[in-house]
Amino acid sequence: MISHSPFLAACQECGKVSRVPHLPEDQTAFCPRCGNSLVVRIKGCHTKVFAYGLAALILQVVSCFFPFMAIDVEGITQQVALIDVLIVFFYFHKAALASLLLLTIIFLPAFYLVGLITLFAMAWYSATVQKHPGDSAWAKRLFRFVFCIEPWLLVDIFFIGALVSIIKMASLSDISIGNAFWTYFFFALLVVKCSRMADRHWLCAYLFAPVSIGDVQPGDSHLTGNHLVCRLCNQINPVTDSNVDAPGHCQRCHFRLYPYNPGQSIRLTAALLMTSLIFYFPANLYPMMYTTSFGDSSGSTIMEGVIFLWNEGSYPVALVILAASIILPLSKMLILTHLLWSLRRQGEASQVVLERLHLYRFIEVIGRWSMIDVFVVAILSALVQFGELMGVTPGRAVFYFALVVIFTLLSTGFFDPRILWQNISDPDCHGHKTPKDCLRFDNKEAL
Repeated sequence: MISHSPFLAACQECGKVSRVPHLPEDQTAFCPRCGNSLVVRIKGCHTKVFAYGLAALILQVVSCFFPFMAIDVEGITQQVALIDVLIVFFYFHKAALASLLLLTIIFLPAFYLVGLITLFAMAWYSATVQKHPGDSAWAKRLFRFVFCIEPWLLVDIFFIGALVSIIKMASLSDISIGNAFWTYFFFALLVVKCSRMADRHWLCAYLFAPVSIGDVQPGDSHLTGNHLVCRLCNQINPVTDSNVDAPGHCQRCHFRLYPYNPGQSIRLTAALLMTSLIFYFPANLYPMMYTTSFGDSSGSTIMEGVIFLWNEGSYPVALVILAASIILPLSKMLILTHLLWSLRRQGEASQVVLERLHLYRFIEVIGRWSMIDVFVVAILSALVQFGELMGVTPGRAVFYFALVVIFTLLSTGFFDPRILWQNISDPDCHGHKTPKDCLRFDNKEAL
């Protein structure tokens, strides 16, 4: 259960260990060195997860089988359901893309919501009977699964892609919005809300039994070498002489522990970044989709589509596609390259490192949004099918562009931001306790 006594928490972005006092509900504790949130307490988190999660599951079922949107061309009407949009790539022999969409839009969100509700129900039961049901192997496995798939939920991005598709086709034909469109909007909103209401600190405190952190002290960091931090539950695991070479798994959730290895992190990040850069060229050179009009078929690349939309007067849509498909992926690759290159410098001030850490946080947020163009092609390919009169089919660039997004996400995930702190010149930032080691709190209600 949650203790009213202070506890230790390690920052995932700078490695600093801080003593956190008992936090009231709706309060957040931030790292004193880098400003990253250490603990976020949410009032009534279990009831909110139950309410938002169950409502989202009901809306998802409705969204899949009712009409999503319809298009009218020369008196011919074509309407599609959400499931038609997601499996359209199967019809064009692009099974990998179809599987990706089905996973990130339908199956993973459903598994995530069911798993999250189950975990919080177990924790709520533990809070009433003073037991720890999370100590079983299947509960730990469910915990790891739920929070590992959380970054791959793309329901909010898919809805924005649907909006872009509507605006894109509104000038060429009559578009009508079905009931499933609005239910999916609320479904995406509730999924995002449910994930934000998941107080992981409360969940772990009631789900798992307390474990020892050894002799770890406030002011220690990843450079002291006496502990490893779990990336999922944020548990501090002591490193002893017996497990220093093979740290194994987290003693609380049993997630694999990764020792601080800057060389391996840099190599993996650079390799994945180079791979995404290689796929970026065919993604922009090959046609993103083919448009058929009165028997004539023509392909258009991403940039040609942006120019066409701009010339047609659809300036907001053109800017959204330009930002999501050109600017964001390229910016992410350039920022990652800059971060890797900056590691060669020695003796820099902590303020400079904080600026680079802000860049890292920025690319973490923007990485997923590049999938908008892939979703737009999927929606248009399912919706605009009128034979020789008018039709849209996905091009070869869709596959390459999806690979660019996936590899840039993986490269960001393998980049360890704690590497940025290894060459700083400030003497109080190397794991020593100083008068500056004080937490910052936020009393605003968590969103």
